[in-house]
Amino acid sequence: MNTQAPLSITMHPADNVAIVANDGGLPAGAVLPGGLVLLDRVPQAHKVALVDIPEGGAVRRYNVVIGYALRTIPAGSWVHERLLRMPDARALDGLPIATIRPAPQEPLAGYTFEGYRNADGSVGTRNILAITQTVQCVAGVTAFAVQRIKAELLPRYPHVDDVVALEHGYGCGVAIDAPDAAVPIRTLRNISLNPNFGGELMVVSLGCEKLQPERLLPPGSIPLVDERNVADVGASADSVLDVVCLQDEAHVGFMSMVESILRQAEAHLARLNARRRETVPASALVVGVQCGGSDAFSGVTANPAVGFCADLLVRAGATVMFSEVTEVRDGIDQLTARAATPEVAQALIDQMAWYDAYLARGRVDRSANTTPGNKKGGLSNIVEKAMGSIVKSGSAPISGVVAPGERAARKGLLYAATPASDFICGTLQLAAGMNLHVFTTGRGTPYGLAACPVIKVATRSDLARRWHDLMDVNAGRIADGEASIEDVGWELFHLMLDVASGRRKTWAEQWKLHNQLVLFNPAPVT
Repeated sequence: MNTQAPLSITMHPADNVAIVANDGGLPAGAVLPGGLVLLDRVPQAHKVALVDIPEGGAVRRYNVVIGYALRTIPAGSWVHERLLRMPDARALDGLPIATIRPAPQEPLAGYTFEGYRNADGSVGTRNILAITQTVQCVAGVTAFAVQRIKAELLPRYPHVDDVVALEHGYGCGVAIDAPDAAVPIRTLRNISLNPNFGGELMVVSLGCEKLQPERLLPPGSIPLVDERNVADVGASADSVLDVVCLQDEAHVGFMSMVESILRQAEAHLARLNARRRETVPASALVVGVQCGGSDAFSGVTANPAVGFCADLLVRAGATVMFSEVTEVRDGIDQLTARAATPEVAQALIDQMAWYDAYLARGRVDRSANTTPGNKKGGLSNIVEKAMGSIVKSGSAPISGVVAPGERAARKGLLYAATPASDFICGTLQLAAGMNLHVFTTGRGTPYGLAACPVIKVATRSDLARRWHDLMDVNAGRIADGEASIEDVGWELFHLMLDVASGRRKTWAEQWKLHNQLVLFNPAPVT
């Protein structure tokens, strides 16, 4: 039985709804601070009407209209998605363009972490051997080889953190030459160059696939090759890729293929093992932020704390990427207003226009984004979800837009255009150069990435208690009144430095929870 006094949270003085904060929700008859009596049982994180809302009246949260009442909603009633008509999406013309000019924040100096410097100037937070695959056909052989590498070779190289196979479902068929095929190809290319892989490029190819190694990693796309690399992997000067081709006539039988992969992997492991962590400034962090399994607390606790931390990182000179086109579309006016330049604003608009066209082609609307779990967690529609999603970007100007599959080329707060799907977003942020990931969740998800540490932030204390060995930070303490947004933001900032330095392992790392990479192909299927 919940003995906690009734608690509710209002996001803005102009709001006419609040969310119930109590674990387990509140029963009809409960009296909120201020004297409002609940007419219905209201689950945790769901909305209660603070005043009578007439039929057709606007329902406001975050001082944004998140819906219109389909019938009169008396004060004290449970306000849920079945009572609301979703507003139309904001048009992509007539938007505020680079109108918000925040006062410059004082630089945050003196913060460092222990990372691995790479020849291209990037810094890894982990020291991992990645084996790139050109096509799904080789996945089984590579997975078998990786198991043997981990069991037989990795113990000899204690300074190498892991070996991962970059498995994907792409590489051959008609789609490889379809419009926009450049997106999945450059995604896989740039993931192979992620800072956590130390510039060691190893490729397993079948031989007959359309995505040939030289198409995936053409000359000029590999910034980390030198004469030592060429000599060590036995490649020619005009073909610096270390490729194991399974259809090569030298391979006689399955084990011959596996032994070839092991033999080549050992040269890479030896070089990675010679690397050591060194002190680098916090500006070397490239942090991707994302939310999944969101609830109505996401925009109250975890995402605002992440947003505060994002501002700290930007002040420290780091790169922060927020994403999820499908979730921020309804806040496009907020984003274009925060754009550092009109060109950045236009790039944001272009990404949203692509999404609108995608929905039109499929004859669906944006309401499909909100999942059953989101709704169970109190999010009525994508407008409400968008408001809570955007706050994890903090308040800094948006200094650039990273198109899908491209690598981030500047510091500060960036918008990395990705779908909202957790593993596709994570894949694209890895391609952009992410070396540390922050993931907030309200309903809970065991999401993780093999290539990058993932710090999980719970929006609710109930989730943090139940999933105590999956959540790294409990932002639910904000709703409980035990900590402020700033407290949790600073806690997360210091945790990032510890995780980036290898002093702490996240729960996802400890349990080795790894989602598969999924390459985003924006071309329509016809």
